[in-house]
Order: sequence, then C-alpha cells, then structure tokens
Amino acid sequence: MMRVGILVTEHARVFDYAVATEVWGLDRTARGVPRFELRTCGPHGSTVGMNPGVTCVPDHGLDGLDECDLVIVPGVQHPTEPVHPHVLGALRAAHARGATVASLCSGAFLLAAAGLLDGRRATAHWLDAEELARRHPDVMVDPNVLFVGDGAIWTSAGVAAGIDLCLHLVRRDHGAAVAAEIARTMVTAPFRPGGQAQFITRPIPAVRGQTDNLSELRERVLNDLAHPWTVAHMADLARMSERSFARRFVQATGDTPLQWLLTQRVLAAQHLLEVSDLPITAIARRCGFGTPLTLRHHFTRHVGLPPRDYRQAFSHTNGR
Repeated sequence: MMRVGILVTEHARVFDYAVATEVWGLDRTARGVPRFELRTCGPHGSTVGMNPGVTCVPDHGLDGLDECDLVIVPGVQHPTEPVHPHVLGALRAAHARGATVASLCSGAFLLAAAGLLDGRRATAHWLDAEELARRHPDVMVDPNVLFVGDGAIWTSAGVAAGIDLCLHLVRRDHGAAVAAEIARTMVTAPFRPGGQAQFITRPIPAVRGQTDNLSELRERVLNDLAHPWTVAHMADLARMSERSFARRFVQATGDTPLQWLLTQRVLAAQHLLEVSDLPITAIARRCGFGTPLTLRHHFTRHVGLPPRDYRQAFSHTNGR
C-alpha cells in the first residue's frame, strides 16, 4: 500500500491540505482505485493553526514522513517567514531516502529553503514566483507552468494547479485510468492543457515619472494596433533617431518597442476573445497580427493556450 504524508505547518493553506486528502484520503476501492495510507505529519500532539481559521492535530510527528513514498507540502499563508529547522531536516531526509516530494502553491518556498530546488526548474503561484526567484537565485523559476518536476521533486502553481499536480502524480504511479476515476469522483478534469500564463494580468505599463514624453505615442499605437507599426515609423513620429527612440522606450516601459507592441497586441486579443463574438480572423486583423496563423503563434507562446481554447475557457459571452 502506498503511503502518502501531508506535511502540516503553521498557517498551512486549508485548500491545499484538502486537495491532498481528497485525492489520497478517500476509499475508492469499489471503483477500482487502490487504497492509500494517508498520514498527516507535523508537531506530534500539538494543534497546528491553518489558514483560514482551521486547526489540525497531526496524527504523526515529523518522523511519520520516514516511511512515506510521497510527501505533499501544502502552501503557507506567509511563505517568506523562517521555516523551523526540524521541518527542513524532515524534508531533506525524505528526499535523501528516495521519497517523492511535491509542493502545492507557496509550499515551494519550504522546498527551496531546504535546498531541494537548487538547480531545478520550479514554479509557484504567479503572484509569488518573482519573490521565490529573488530569494532563491539557484532555483530556475518558471511562472508559466501549472506544475513542473522530475521523478523526485515537484512543484505546482496556485490553488487549482495543486489538483493538477496531485492527479499527475496518481497518473504517474498508478496509470491514467486510476487518475481519471479519481478526477471523475472529484468532478474535475483529469488533465488541463496550458499553463498559468493565461491567468496572469499584464496591465499596460504606467508612465514612469514626468520625463516620459512617449506616452502620447504609445496611446496612438494602442488606438490603432491594426496598423503595421515599425520602429522606424514610431521613431519618426517621436522625432528621434531609431537608436535614441529605442533607448528611451526601454527606459519608459522596460521593453523594447517591438516587445511592447507584441505584448499589447496579445493583451488586446485576450480582451476581444473574452468579451466579443468576433471571428478569430477579425481579431487577428484588428490586433495587428494579420492572419489567424500569426495570431495563434504569438498568442500561444505568450499565454499558453491557443486563441480558441482561451475563448472557450474565459469568454464572458460563451462565444466561439
């Protein structure tokens, strides 16, 4: 019987804890799912305050992880707070003896603090990814994926992505049919395409201070994205050389002119896919991509989903 241990620490997220218990804690043997032994591991005999407003008394101490095949680390409400050395030691010991260790959401900070993510690709909720990369420069943080890992260490993005990772681990260990059956009883998809890039809000960069004299030009471009803009044309309108224009543009926005233009076109396409029933061909023309094929290429690379799949997932009008 496979043993799964959930590491419960102070301010652990209840949703992440519940996801793990839902996947591995219910008896579904009548439906062909193997039985699992699920352990809640933490300060033995002590009440652990979880977030929001729930307390938990672990049924095992940290040494309960010693016999687990899989260790699940829920996210925590305050991921940048120091982690108790005993918790870090338990994670390192589990990994050293060959257990799979998987974090959900901000639980990646605990794995990183234990040194388990050094030199590895990892992810976390897109709101936390930048801070994870800043605090742990040896970790290769990818903010766009739903989950990432190898046979030993796994991390997932926020909230629902924890479900995706848990079902993936079931699929890896017990096959697609078992994962699909668990997903069916949870009334969720056994697999979601794409990544978390489509959930990230990318606002138009604000003007930085009073020295940015390119804001009017950017507004003009935004009002006519269908125009075949070039750096030469924009520089001419700004009455600058191309070199000076490019330098000033990067100072004002953080992007090169063409990078910025492409981002704004993708953002405009996202908006139209969400709120309109315009055909994909019309959206491609209106946003300056010209053809649906070009739109699909750039949109998929930036957002993680093709335009039609994005519309199906996020349309406010249920348009196709």
